[in-house]
Amino acid sequence: MYKRILLFIVTSLLLVACSSSNKASGSYKVYNKRAVASYYANKFNGRKTASGERFSNRKYTAAHKKLPFGTKVRVTNKVNGKSVIVTINDRGPFVRGRHIDLSKKAFMDITDNKNKGLLNVVIEVMK
Repeated sequence: MYKRILLFIVTSLLLVACSSSNKASGSYKVYNKRAVASYYANKFNGRKTASGERFSNRKYTAAHKKLPFGTKVRVTNKVNGKSVIVTINDRGPFVRGRHIDLSKKAFMDITDNKNKGLLNVVIEVMK
């Protein structure tokens, strides 16, 4: 009886750990090993992005100065190893030293400190 319960618990935990709505398998190429990520302020919700889409802090999107719109990018927090897949749909950030602006949802998924606005990340482009 206890073995079945333990097996159920372990199996459930493994399924939860392996499942994520924003994990994508595929091949990625390192674009920038020493990038700094920030996130959009809420005041941008509903505004049009450079691609013409409406911005939402609840989606997995990002702004980058050079990558083409629609590019899928994996952004990995160098401190904790958490990563998120985002789609480039805007231009920016336009602050010196920053390389990518993430939606708030994407940023909060990979940070450990919700009060910090910058992260050291690795940016990889999906092939």
